Amino acid sequence: MNIKAPRGTVDILPKDSWKWQYVENMLKEICGRFHYQEIRTPLFEHTELFERGVGDSTDIVQKEMYTFLDRGGRSITLRPEGTASVVRAFVQNKLYGSPVQPVKLYYFGQMFRYERPQHGRMRQLNQFGVEVLGSADPAVDAEAIGLAMTCYQELGLKSLKLVINSLGDNESRQNYRQALVEHFSPHKEELCTDCQARLTQNPLRILDCKKDREHPAMQTAPSILDYLNDESRTYFNQVQEYLTMMEIPFTVDKNLVRGLDYYNHTAFEIMSDAEGFGAITTLAGGGRYNGLAEELGGPNTPGIGFALGIERLMLALDVENITIPVDDKLDCYFVAVGEEAEKQAVRLVHELRKQGVQVDKDYQGRKMKAQFKSADRLQAKFVLILGEEELANQVINIKSMETGEQREVPITEVTEQVKDLLQGGKE
Repeated sequence: MNIKAPRGTVDILPKDSWKWQYVENMLKEICGRFHYQEIRTPLFEHTELFERGVGDSTDIVQKEMYTFLDRGGRSITLRPEGTASVVRAFVQNKLYGSPVQPVKLYYFGQMFRYERPQHGRMRQLNQFGVEVLGSADPAVDAEAIGLAMTCYQELGLKSLKLVINSLGDNESRQNYRQALVEHFSPHKEELCTDCQARLTQNPLRILDCKKDREHPAMQTAPSILDYLNDESRTYFNQVQEYLTMMEIPFTVDKNLVRGLDYYNHTAFEIMSDAEGFGAITTLAGGGRYNGLAEELGGPNTPGIGFALGIERLMLALDVENITIPVDDKLDCYFVAVGEEAEKQAVRLVHELRKQGVQVDKDYQGRKMKAQFKSADRLQAKFVLILGEEELANQVINIKSMETGEQREVPITEVTEQVKDLLQGGKE
């Protein structure tokens, strides 16, 4: 039987996983500088969480969720996005009662969406996300956007484009919703079946449609910016002012609505302008979602966040030819010859590892020449040689693979000597 990974999933092999580790560690380090803390939520949730939190009129809920009944007959869904889960955890664990406010969180997680797999977009995707709960200050919006831009820039990406928009408060959004209904209703039969349904469920989603994007009615659709009330307009202007003060270039896109129902006020996307990146240019997206905590049974708590796909980030790094600076050389390789030397090697390798030295040895009974080839293949910095003669004299030979120089040291001092060499001590 030839069993392969399910469509829309990939294996991240050791030759690539170290690149992922480097990227993830850098993202964590940046979050630490911004004083964000990690949160980890379950891989699956009750389906109702996403129906209420994400919105039952969205493509995610209607078409893309992996949903099943568990043995207790409960409807369970593999999480398709991270915000609803984080806000649910915030409410359930009463983080709104923390003396430190706002609560600033980040997460790494696997998400699941049943959509057509394509380059950089999979059915099982890896996301990094940030959520800030407990502040309605527009400076927090600017901070979240600044954090996202910092992540990309410090990894070396240069072909970036930030677009922002405002969806306004509930009053502004409701007025705009009515304007869209009036605008698109005469063209209803010309729209795709999804947009025909969206006209009554969530007309803002029509602006995000990929099928009808070239329809003339799209080009003449009213702008949300014309329907912002004074409070919403002031808020959006403040966000723009902060971004300008932070020297973060941006473009206002009146048609940017994002794909989830919980957004209000600030919405933003970061895109790649790199040549060869592909038709889908979005790297990250997010926005403000005041009211989501309330919808999930918590107190009225303003929030803002974003998520970025790690797969698309790795693709962008490749397209811009950015080399990830990871040292994959092995510290030491232990060459043992003879039955007794093999036994001692097991003990000494373990001792070296406990002392923080990266070391490996042969486990296939190969001859000394083959073991040296293995050490060379692994780019070992030093080779530790233990044969019958060394064992009789209770010494080990340490050979530098770079210079070829070799020194003999007592077995009892090998750990200290290796650590000294790795720290730059003279041979």
